[in-house]
Amino acid sequence: MELETLKTPGLVLDVERVRRNAKQIGQRLKDWGVKLRPHIKTHKCVEVAKIQTEGHSGAVTVSTLAEARAFAQHGFTQITYAIPIEPGKFSEAIGLSRNCDELALITDDIDVPGLLNAQAKKENVTLSVFLKVDSGYHRCGVEPTTPEALEIPRRITDASNLRFAGILTHAGHSYHSQTHDELLAVARTERDVMAEFGNKLRQEVGDVPIVSVGSTPTITTVDHLQGIDEARPGNYIFYDAFQARLGSCKLEDCALTVLASVVHRDASRRKVIVDAGAIALSKDRGPVEFDPGCGYGKVLDLEGNDLGLVVNEMSQEHGVLLASNDNVFDRLKIGTRVRVVANHSCLTAAQHAHYNVLEGGRIVDQWKIHTGW
Repeated sequence: MELETLKTPGLVLDVERVRRNAKQIGQRLKDWGVKLRPHIKTHKCVEVAKIQTEGHSGAVTVSTLAEARAFAQHGFTQITYAIPIEPGKFSEAIGLSRNCDELALITDDIDVPGLLNAQAKKENVTLSVFLKVDSGYHRCGVEPTTPEALEIPRRITDASNLRFAGILTHAGHSYHSQTHDELLAVARTERDVMAEFGNKLRQEVGDVPIVSVGSTPTITTVDHLQGIDEARPGNYIFYDAFQARLGSCKLEDCALTVLASVVHRDASRRKVIVDAGAIALSKDRGPVEFDPGCGYGKVLDLEGNDLGLVVNEMSQEHGVLLASNDNVFDRLKIGTRVRVVANHSCLTAAQHAHYNVLEGGRIVDQWKIHTGW
């Protein structure tokens, strides 16, 4: 199948770029002696996970129990569920753990270890639990200087049916870095905070099996990972327009695009409408804080050449392109296909049912996306 005949809107996945991105980051971590546990929320796709875990342990990170269930059914049995566990999900998580070699959970709450242990004891299972650490993002996690940062691991360690898996963080604030130096500072802080806290826990509590970090911007920028055992980047496998703007990658590294068709032209306003709106692209504004004109994604032609346009506005099913260049406007006739590099590939992928796999310039396969919670 050719791109010219594929139904729009639809996801186009350049599998050659996927393989290249997987190899690059996978080798970077191997060179540092750090294990890879990629965050598959970016793609939610078994075939993509197989590419990025080839030559590694096969361990993955998920953001929903639906992802955990789907991947366990396809042979991925070392899974970290990286959203703080709450009592309403105890039973489902325990059920899933029976189908895994290890389903690791995370918490940053002082009461959860006791509650979770009681349920695990009742179900006669042993669960692995990470402490979620705040290394500067301030979304979830305990700050390492607080009493809870020591007390929660103690409670996990002392529990009859819990195993302390280690400490885990996500430097999501790296996405606000406007220069390479700012990004490198965040990456170093993430590493150093976790390595130092790991040492403190070993002295005051006991064994810390895994010190785990994650985020594509920090992994692509950091100069070393001494004191770190595991990394959980996710977006690197596809990248996106945001990552290209941050400097984590180049535009030609971006593996995921949304194929769209021109459905309307307005010569007086130099406006072009495509059939990919918010539901196809997501409304993530990307790096708007330091690139106000970023729109909702960069527009390419079918061969992947940058047309110098962005998706300026969106409604549910419509994307608006403002084409002031006469040559570009004249190219975009009704039915013309374009490819949009979305600002946030993770959110964009989650809105579709499958990838159209591009290899050698042709669509060669379709790969299912496992959505749900």
